[in-house]
Amino acid sequence: MLRAENAVHASDYLKSLSHPTRLSILCRLVRGPAHVGELEALLDLPQAAVSKQLARLRAQGLVDARRAGRNMFYTLSDARTARIIGALDDAFCAPDTAHD
Repeated sequence: MLRAENAVHASDYLKSLSHPTRLSILCRLVRGPAHVGELEALLDLPQAAVSKQLARLRAQGLVDARRAGRNMFYTLSDARTARIIGALDDAFCAPDTAHD
């Protein structure tokens, strides 16, 4: 049974995932590291918008960042997030996924 404090934590976690841009970023990162420029191109958004969402994901502990020269590379920070995003990616992003 889900205890009240765990339900609050789960709800907060799901809210973090519920933003379309953040979810798109996480779905990309489930496939491996990506730099900001790649995410900008993928999302067709300006750098400031992508960076804002990445900052929120970092603050929530969902992604990690490392600098390599001029680029910041982002990765998923934990196995739980990778499992959840992987399941969402399989259900909604796979090429053969039907939109029922």
